[in-house]
Amino acid sequence: MKAENQDSARQIAGNLIMIRMPGTSLDADSARFLRDNHIRAICLFRQNMDNPAQLMQFTADLRAAMGPHALIAIDQEGGAVVRATWLPSPPAAMALGAANDMDLARSVGAAVARGVRSLGFNWNFAPVLDLNNNLDNPVIAERSFGADPKQATALALAWMEGSLAEGVACCVKHAPGHGDTHVDSHLALPQVDKDRSELEALEFSPFRQAAASAPAMMTAHIVYPALDPVYPASLSRAILTDLMRTQWQYDGVIITDGLDMQAIAARYGAGDAAVRALLAGADMVMTLGDRPAQEASLDALAEAISAGRITSAELALRRARLDALAERYPCKQVNYSTETEDLALMRSAWQRGLTSYRNPQHLERGARVRLVVRADVVSDGVSEAGVPAEQLLALLEREFDVALTTFLDAEAFDWSSLPQDERCVILASTTRLRYGAKARASFQPDLHLALWNPFQALDIDAPALMSYGFAPAALEAVLSWLCGQLDATGSNPCLAPNA
Repeated sequence: MKAENQDSARQIAGNLIMIRMPGTSLDADSARFLRDNHIRAICLFRQNMDNPAQLMQFTADLRAAMGPHALIAIDQEGGAVVRATWLPSPPAAMALGAANDMDLARSVGAAVARGVRSLGFNWNFAPVLDLNNNLDNPVIAERSFGADPKQATALALAWMEGSLAEGVACCVKHAPGHGDTHVDSHLALPQVDKDRSELEALEFSPFRQAAASAPAMMTAHIVYPALDPVYPASLSRAILTDLMRTQWQYDGVIITDGLDMQAIAARYGAGDAAVRALLAGADMVMTLGDRPAQEASLDALAEAISAGRITSAELALRRARLDALAERYPCKQVNYSTETEDLALMRSAWQRGLTSYRNPQHLERGARVRLVVRADVVSDGVSEAGVPAEQLLALLEREFDVALTTFLDAEAFDWSSLPQDERCVILASTTRLRYGAKARASFQPDLHLALWNPFQALDIDAPALMSYGFAPAALEAVLSWLCGQLDATGSNPCLAPNA
């Protein structure tokens, strides 16, 4: 590879990185940057999206700039992790785990693919294959199909099968397993300190089973000391090459999670991390920082390529895998002719996931209730922001006489300050974060609506209803249940069934 000139090396480097874009349209400078550097992969986020017409124009312009092997990606998992929010809202993975129906999971995966393909995407960073075997996990929770390797993997692969059949590549994540962590790798570097046999039985199992069929796998920024005590999986040759390529015989695309996440960015420079990831065995590095970070990654990769640190044969294999992905799942818009049917499917899927905990009871229409809910809604950078208090108030007021009490901080809120007016007190939980010690000890609702992270139901000693999300269809299902028009037939796939 030393014979390659710098321009050629930089162009090869551009083929092996995925970047994010500023704004909601392709400006001339960004288009020039894409063409000059032969960049062929983009991930778009919520801030890149205003409406369907705008987004379809944006992806069309990106395809024109990047060429026939373009890869345009999105995080459209379901639940709180969606980007194109106007599409029929898919239930979170754990809602499908609660329904435990392979045909339903397959149908939902197919519907998600139809929606995103109509907007010009050909790569979806889903489904999540992480097992949620740590109920305190701050970033996975309802994004997982469950805790049992057999059930969760079967559901996830059915979801993937539906997507692939509709022409959208999946990227299962976060290999080799992010479920048993109590640290968010967006903020710090987690570690899963288990022996190899435990990892093989749990964390690794879904990814090993998916190796024969998954077009792509996204890596985890997590240290697994049993395999590599120094480097997180995204930068570890012991994991990406020895484990995934050699032992699992995985021959699909390996792409890193965002190298701008603090688990990596706080320890390695953008360029150094990109080179380490490719040397470890990744095919593509996700460089989601700003333009200087993208330039640094391109420069470092080009230098490593020119110096022969990555051989011509290795580079050819990486590019061939990416070409094959783009050729099998071409990037083009298709007419969305099934939106009405997909909306009905998603409504049914949300309903079937509803799960009761500690025997909650329906309410009489017109009942006097007090809604206690956090005042603000926030995004954690991974998920969309939760449902606003005013929206929940309007929902419940359709059927009940509602008084609203809001708080800013659950740990600072004085539960005893609530009026003693004989209203049925409903606590609605609208964030992913678990409750702290004070709230756990003092909150005493008559009914708890866990509208995001189902494990918040474990924190509050009260009957609860788990919806696994707050999409409009989920909230409609909750209201129907409250009125006694719908039963909660789901069974949480991480908890023992109710007594």
